[in-house]
Amino acid sequence: MPTESVRRRALCGWTLFAALLLGGLGACAESEAGSDGLSNEGATGATGSYEELLRLFEEWREFERPELVDGAPDYAAAEAAWAEGLGDFRSRLAALDPSGWSVPEQVDYHLVRAEMNGLDFNLRVLRPWARDPAFYASVRTYQSDTPAEEGPTIHHPLRLWEYSIWPRTSLSEPEPLSPEEAERMADELRAIPVLLDRARENLAGSDARDLWMGGIRAFENQSAALERLAGLVEETDVGVGEAALQARSATDAFADWLEAEAGSRTGSSGVGTELYTWFLRHVLLLPISWEEEVTIMERELARSHASLRLEEHRNRNLPELEPAANPEDFARMQEGSIQKYMRFMEENEIVPIRDWMGRALRERTFSYSPPETRNFFGQATHREPMTLWTHYYHWWDLAVMEEEPHASPIRQAPVLYNIWMSRSEGLATGMEEWMMHAGLYDDNPRAREIVWIMLATRAARGLGSLHAHSNELTMEEAGDLHVEWTPRGWMRRDLDLLGFEQHLYLRQPGYGPSYVTGARLLEDLMAERARQLGDDFSLERFFGEVDGAGMIPVSLLRWELTGRDDEILGLMADDTPLETLL
Repeated sequence: MPTESVRRRALCGWTLFAALLLGGLGACAESEAGSDGLSNEGATGATGSYEELLRLFEEWREFERPELVDGAPDYAAAEAAWAEGLGDFRSRLAALDPSGWSVPEQVDYHLVRAEMNGLDFNLRVLRPWARDPAFYASVRTYQSDTPAEEGPTIHHPLRLWEYSIWPRTSLSEPEPLSPEEAERMADELRAIPVLLDRARENLAGSDARDLWMGGIRAFENQSAALERLAGLVEETDVGVGEAALQARSATDAFADWLEAEAGSRTGSSGVGTELYTWFLRHVLLLPISWEEEVTIMERELARSHASLRLEEHRNRNLPELEPAANPEDFARMQEGSIQKYMRFMEENEIVPIRDWMGRALRERTFSYSPPETRNFFGQATHREPMTLWTHYYHWWDLAVMEEEPHASPIRQAPVLYNIWMSRSEGLATGMEEWMMHAGLYDDNPRAREIVWIMLATRAARGLGSLHAHSNELTMEEAGDLHVEWTPRGWMRRDLDLLGFEQHLYLRQPGYGPSYVTGARLLEDLMAERARQLGDDFSLERFFGEVDGAGMIPVSLLRWELTGRDDEILGLMADDTPLETLL
């Protein structure tokens, strides 16, 4: 077997070839120097125990939370405090020497290091509180399927889905607020006008046009949610209803202000390729670059389209899949697909089965939508819901975090700054294709076509987002690419999904491609683990190991599962200081 220094693994198969083709961009040199002054052996004279890391982590998380003033986070004060105090936290982390710790403990060290790099990137580059109006859209109408909300997220958002009055799923019925809920909700609603007054001051210097335009839509959606909330509580809690109406009035006024100011915002919104790569490598801990992600997206886009055409040819004599015609048919289709999916997973020993897994899916069933309002994912689910149940490994991930919390306090709560994205979105996306290859659709070959269509749209939207971050495309042009390369016209400009996705990926570097790059990295890990275990390898064991490690970047997951740390050493060997790229 070749040594790790010879193998220089970045990604499996064709991805490695792509890296070589691009002149070794993002290669993992085996060095211990870190871009932020940290190394795997610790700083000179470094010492300390894992327990000290846990204490530092508690202080760090408290430091990262802005102070609430009049119920709303004060980001102007927080920015000053972060700029003054971050260096001390990084020095304290560098003073710890994790080299003698267990691998899981060293992995936790690197998670904390990545979070500190994430705040540094926010302070110097993203500055969402000063550039991104949608950052201040603080009302959440549904639970994210990921460990935390995607993209830069305001501290202390109002999560309506946590309240009994707000239907959590399509099958939920609203219930009156308890007195405690009513008091808490009213306080959160009253903070919204305060927050938006501060937002006007904080955003005054923003020139990021596409972020500005996307913010208008975000506040239009927040207004609609607050209007609905006011209607739900008007007969049961007058105080909450009044607070909701006041919050809506402030929201509408803020949206009007954004629209009035939009014409004067003419600057770019992307972070540029060098800063994007720095974020991938130092925050997300991905052993790839912007250029390599472009190559991966282009390759996957071609592979998905070619595979779709081959699948269509194979199925040319079979009837097309017909979408559900009405809510009753759709409900029966969904329940049947959940039963079939769970039976397949158990009988084929794909994943460790827990008693809550079927319930986790049934609690989030899809709503029927008529053809004229059916978005991309509705097109898939109304034909074969299992194509999305595979992606909703997400819900099992969340259930694992709740039912089987990790022993490490550092991994019990979601890692900050979407550092989990390669693992969360990568596994969910990978499951779509892996389960197809494992035989899930052997009795329904037309469903295989949907899997390739979903990969095509994920590659297209990721590619569009990459060129938006390089400022080669506007957000609208990235959407055009997304629409053009999605088969069968399933991605439509007249529905909200397109704008939401491209706006999210512009707000959060790395997110758009993470579905595909994460899946490919996990495939590489699966192959490596199979070679390592030989006859002892099984899918059930592999997915059990992945679940047990928690929601961590794939590079750290690989280290914990295989014992090989060359990727993380290679990432630390990149000694490019962030400030030199500004």
